[in-house]
Amino acid sequence: MVFQLCSMGLAGISGYPVEVECCISAGLPNFDIVGLPDAAVRESRERVRAAATSCGFRFPVTRITINLAPAGTKKSGTLYDLPVLMGILAASGQIRLPDKNWVFLGELSMSGELRPVSGVLPMALAAKKAGFDTIVVPEANGAEATLAGDMRVYAPKTVSQLCEHLTGMSPMEPVAPWVPEMDTRTHLDFEDVKGQENVKRALEIAAAGSHNILMVGPPGAGKSMLAKRLPSILPEMSREESLEVSQIYSVLGLLTKEQPLVTRRPFRSPHHTVSPAGLAGGGSTPKPGEISMAHNGILFLDELPEFSKETLEIMRQPLEDGKVTISRVSGSSSYPSRFMLVCAMNPCKCGWYGHPSGRCTCSQKAVDQYLSRISGPLLDRIDMIIEVPAVEFEALSSREKGESSASIKTRVDAARRIQRDRFVGTEVASNGGMPPAQVQKVCRLDEACTKLMKMAFETMNLTARSYDRILRVARTIADLDGSEEIGPSHLAEAIQYRTFKLGRN
Repeated sequence: MVFQLCSMGLAGISGYPVEVECCISAGLPNFDIVGLPDAAVRESRERVRAAATSCGFRFPVTRITINLAPAGTKKSGTLYDLPVLMGILAASGQIRLPDKNWVFLGELSMSGELRPVSGVLPMALAAKKAGFDTIVVPEANGAEATLAGDMRVYAPKTVSQLCEHLTGMSPMEPVAPWVPEMDTRTHLDFEDVKGQENVKRALEIAAAGSHNILMVGPPGAGKSMLAKRLPSILPEMSREESLEVSQIYSVLGLLTKEQPLVTRRPFRSPHHTVSPAGLAGGGSTPKPGEISMAHNGILFLDELPEFSKETLEIMRQPLEDGKVTISRVSGSSSYPSRFMLVCAMNPCKCGWYGHPSGRCTCSQKAVDQYLSRISGPLLDRIDMIIEVPAVEFEALSSREKGESSASIKTRVDAARRIQRDRFVGTEVASNGGMPPAQVQKVCRLDEACTKLMKMAFETMNLTARSYDRILRVARTIADLDGSEEIGPSHLAEAIQYRTFKLGRN
C-alpha cells in the first residue's frame, strides 16, 4: 500500500513542498529512504522505529520504502522524522490522517517526543504560499510557525498526543498567534560619549541613509564606543523586515520559543579571525554567515586591517547586490545581505600615525604595508570616511552630557520617512541602497552644485562609484535638513566625508 503526505524542505532560506510517499509491500524486512537523503535523514530510520514502539504502535515487519519527492533535490536535517512515522502508521492502517492540506515537520526522540527543528519559519511561510492550511510542528516551534499567519498550527509534545488528536480521543487546540511583548531592553546612549561631535554628525547621516562608514583614529579615541551606540538611533524594523531577518535566524536555529521573531535590528561584530566562510556563509550544507545575520542591521568590523584580505574582499559583491550567493557542487544558495557596514581602524600598526605628539614609531613603509591590507575597490564601496581624533582633556573632564540618542533618532526617523515616501512601490528602502539609475533621478544637481562636483571629481580623482556615493550621502544630508533639493552646503559636506586619505597626506 502507498500512502502520501506532505512535508517541507529548505533551499537557502526558502521553503518548498516535499511529498513523503510511503510504500509497504511484501518481501524481506527492509526499511529504505530514497530521494537524495543526507546522513541525518537516513539515520531517521532508527529514530522512527524506536519512537513507534515506545508509543505503543506496531512497526511493520516487512519491506518499507520512503520516497521524498522531488527526488532530485537533496534533503537534509531531522525534520522528516515525524512525516515518515506518520506515513508508515497511516500506510499500515494504524491511524488515519486528514487530507493533503496538512504539513508535518519534526524530529523524534527514541521515546516519541517531538524535538524542535531549524527553519520552521521559512517553511511555514512557504507552506502558506503553497496553499496548505494546517501545519504540525514540535511544541518548541509552535510560536514560530504562527508568524506565517492564516494557518492552523498544532504543536504536540509527543507522537501519542498528536495521534490522539487525529483520532478524536483528545483534540488539541491550535496554537494562538504569537504577539510580541513590549521591548524594555535599553540601548547604549550617545549622551555617554565625550566630545567627538563631528563623528556623531557623520554617524547620524550614516544612520539616516544606511550608508557604509569607516572611522579612523588612534587607540582610545572612542571608535568602538561610538559604533556600539549606533543601533540606538536606527529606525525600528517593519514587520516585513523582522520576518526577513527572522527567517535567517530560524535557518541557523537561533530563534527561541519565547522570542521567535527578531524585533531589533541586528548588530553583528565578528572577531578579525573570522574565516571567509564564517563571514559570507558556506559549509558542505551552505548556511548563512555574518553578513546575512546582519541583514537589515549593522555589520561592525573593528580593527579592519587585521581581517584577512581574502575575508574582506568577499564582501565586495554583497555590498553592491544586497545578497550573497554560495555555490557548491550540489547547487547554489542565495541569502539576503543588505547591511550597513561600519568599520573602525587605527591609522597604523601602533595606532599613532599623524598624531601631533609624534608617538608613532612606524616607518612609512610599515604604514603603507599596514594600510595596503584594505583594497581600493573595497574603500570605494564605503560612503563615508571620518577621522576620529583623540579626545581632549577638557572634553573628558566635562560633566556635561552630550546629545541623547533619542534626540538624534527623532531626526533620523524623519529623514527615513522622507525616503520611505520617495521609494514607495520599489525595493529600495533608503538612500544608501539606491541603484545608479535611481541616483540620476533623485539626486539632480543645479548649476552651482554641478560646478562643485566637477571640481571635486577632478581634484580628488573620483571613480564613477564614489561619484554616485557622494550624491547618495548629499541626498541624505538634504533629507535631514528637510530640503527637497540638494544644495551646495549639502554637497560640500558629503564631499568632505571622502577627503580623508589613509596614509601619507
